[in-house]
Amino acid sequence: MSQSQQQPALSKCPGCEEPPAAGDLFCGACGYDLSAVPARPGDRPTMAITVPPAAPEAAGAEAVRWPAAAETDSSDVPAPLHRPSDLPGTDSGGRPLAGHEQVQEQEQEQVREPGAPVGSAPGPEPLGGPEPSASAVRHDDRAAPDVAEHSGDFALAAPDPRTAEHAAAAAAAPAAGGKVCVACRSGRVDPDGYCENCGHAQPRERDHMEQGLDAVAAVSDRGLRHHRNEDSFAVSSTALPDGSPAVVAIVCDGVSSASRPDEASAAAANAANESLLESLARGTHPQQAMHEAIVAASEAVNALAQEPAGAMEHDAHRHQNAPACTLVGAVMAGELLIVGWVGDSRVYWVPQDRTQPTARLTEDDSWAAQMVAAGLMNEAEAYADERAHAITGWLGADAYELEPHTAAFKPDRPGLVVVCTDGLWNYAESAEEMAAAVPADAQEHPLRGAQVLVGHALDGGGHDNVTVALLPFAVRPQGAGSACETV
Repeated sequence: MSQSQQQPALSKCPGCEEPPAAGDLFCGACGYDLSAVPARPGDRPTMAITVPPAAPEAAGAEAVRWPAAAETDSSDVPAPLHRPSDLPGTDSGGRPLAGHEQVQEQEQEQVREPGAPVGSAPGPEPLGGPEPSASAVRHDDRAAPDVAEHSGDFALAAPDPRTAEHAAAAAAAPAAGGKVCVACRSGRVDPDGYCENCGHAQPRERDHMEQGLDAVAAVSDRGLRHHRNEDSFAVSSTALPDGSPAVVAIVCDGVSSASRPDEASAAAANAANESLLESLARGTHPQQAMHEAIVAASEAVNALAQEPAGAMEHDAHRHQNAPACTLVGAVMAGELLIVGWVGDSRVYWVPQDRTQPTARLTEDDSWAAQMVAAGLMNEAEAYADERAHAITGWLGADAYELEPHTAAFKPDRPGLVVVCTDGLWNYAESAEEMAAAVPADAQEHPLRGAQVLVGHALDGGGHDNVTVALLPFAVRPQGAGSACETV
């Protein structure tokens, strides 16, 4: 039986500095892996202060007895502090201190020779060698800087430990533009992802991703239960041949039961985005362009399974099944809104006027959707079943057949297009629930709106990766009618 050391409780998350709840393995605010935080040492080691070695005592010499200063003088005022030059003894180098009379003579010599540099007047040299070249530091009489040079008072042998600690942190801090460690907040992160100061492993770049453009924004987060983010997205904009703008949003969700789901989702999102940009600029109808983009994404995912034999011999389970993912996308071009999907990721329509009806624009490729479509169960019964989220369509080499779904809509009023994975809609499943979760100013600030929606999923439990893209759709109201019409 092995023993495991309990991870010490943290007062705040190293990633976002929010206090975690008791027993959490991941931060409820940013999803940071709290189990990866190194335990603090039991005590704080102190910095050694280097003190000059004491000078060897002369044979037969007695220890110097420093006379104590009276607390008050005859006028009942505090007595002035003794200066080292007022008392017999030796300095830290073992040399006799200069007497008070010698200091006065040196001051008089400097007054008699005003043209001479300060401190250059000849005077009796103390036994044991010349005075040190470094300037002495005065702590007892700031009003006499010239006397300080001959007072025999020397600088501290070691720096203030607090100053030394800050200096060490500053020396370890990364240069401008470098990445700062999330644990110690001062160390530089090396190319392998570890802090050079404390050795802490840094969060991976895909754990949380954000991108905001003028007409579209997207946010993706690992969530609170998964060890990696298997979602991916791509947002972009281009111009149609007539010069009008076109906006693209692609969201992909890796199938966790397949191998390399994170690679599959990234490959599909990038391939679909590139295909759409090329087709739209060429003048292809947006709905046809969406169909071609899904096919291109499928080919990109299929290519991941075509690795040479023995390429991954160190991972015996890597080739048990092919990489796979789902895909959902939206294109705004002219007055049209085009959506396309394979799998169970969704697109919602949320009108700017929240009194108007909302709508879900996609149908899931899932066991529950099939049961409802066949009339075998109602929607509540189907989604309550443990098989509800088993997908029946995906992109991958082992998919039964590729069936891209596309639909075209012509909204008659301004609104917001929400493109998301099930990591979000599991916490806002109906169109009304999704509309309630969307902040009121998301139309003007889509990136902030996407951040709020990701936070909604994390607050609900964050059991899956969460990705959402928001596309504000601005049109002039054209009278009453449904929020969107199928073309």
